[in-house]
Amino acid sequence: MHFRQEIGKWGENLACQYLENNNYHMIERNFFCRRGEIDIIVSDKQKKEIIFVEVKTRSNFRYGNPIEAVNRKKQKHIKQVAQYYLYINQINEVAIRFDVIEVYIKKEGYTMNHIKQII
Repeated sequence: MHFRQEIGKWGENLACQYLENNNYHMIERNFFCRRGEIDIIVSDKQKKEIIFVEVKTRSNFRYGNPIEAVNRKKQKHIKQVAQYYLYINQINEVAIRFDVIEVYIKKEGYTMNHIKQII
């Protein structure tokens, strides 16, 4: 596994831990279809929502802030993958939300930023 992939996987693991610690229920990780991938799918049982989460991890800002990588094209793919996920799982009439979790890896640890309802 390349360094960037390792950083990304580590960021996803941290995001999953964060979500579980904040009362989200894990449904699926790395859901993949022809149109792309969704990193994490969770539910918020209190709000009765399904949340599709994109995780962006950075160890430096050479390529900008993590949220900048979730451009219109990426948002379109996330929506299409989410629609396909809902279709194949026959999930109807449920609220959905699209979030991004930014993970910043630092020498002394990491910081995380949960951005809700990006689309």
